[in-house]
Amino acid sequence: MEIVVMIIMLTVSFSFLLKLTCHGWPGRVVLSALAALFVLLACDTATTQSKTQIADWLSQPDLMLDTSVWLTVDVAFQIAFCVLYAKKLAGPITRNEKWMLAVCQWFPGLLIFPVLFAMLTRLIFSMPGTDFDTIGRITAAALLLVTPLLARGLELLLPEADIRLELMFMVNMLTAALGIVATVNGRTAAVGTNTVEWDALAAVAALVLAGAASGIFINRYVTAKKITKLK
Repeated sequence: MEIVVMIIMLTVSFSFLLKLTCHGWPGRVVLSALAALFVLLACDTATTQSKTQIADWLSQPDLMLDTSVWLTVDVAFQIAFCVLYAKKLAGPITRNEKWMLAVCQWFPGLLIFPVLFAMLTRLIFSMPGTDFDTIGRITAAALLLVTPLLARGLELLLPEADIRLELMFMVNMLTAALGIVATVNGRTAAVGTNTVEWDALAAVAALVLAGAASGIFINRYVTAKKITKLK
């Protein structure tokens, strides 16, 4: 279960960065400052947590069910943003759609805050003897400075906005699927196993990479063909 939660945290963080690439520098700084402010405010609460308490939370089915509701709402907002932003790139949108897009674009997400809280808690656990307030301030400053730069680097790596939206859409769909796994929390009829089928895992990874590469190639081919026709 802990591995599933960690993967969800990674996908939520990556989706947050992808959304920041759709903002200008002012928007990136504002949302990064919001994340930094949350870390500062949550520092006192994070210092009272323990690894045992967190493990108990992850093993509670009712808590995981409640979390899945928040995850569903968060994913719905992110997917709505992808659809509306893609429609904006394709052509003009209505006034109501502009309002909805603005709300979705400036909505940072519900899950990014628990992710930041978990990150802060782990940092506190990993640095015993260090002043907790100092850890909180350094973490907040790092978020404020590094997050906009990471978003910019991701934008340079994927300059096409439509590809970033497709990637964000797929990441959120993966988050939703992992949320279902986390909700089940081991309450299935299947017998658990500690072995990993590396051949099957490699085959699935190869299929995913091949599909992603094919999608990027086809998209660029179609785009180049359209540009050629316009000329």
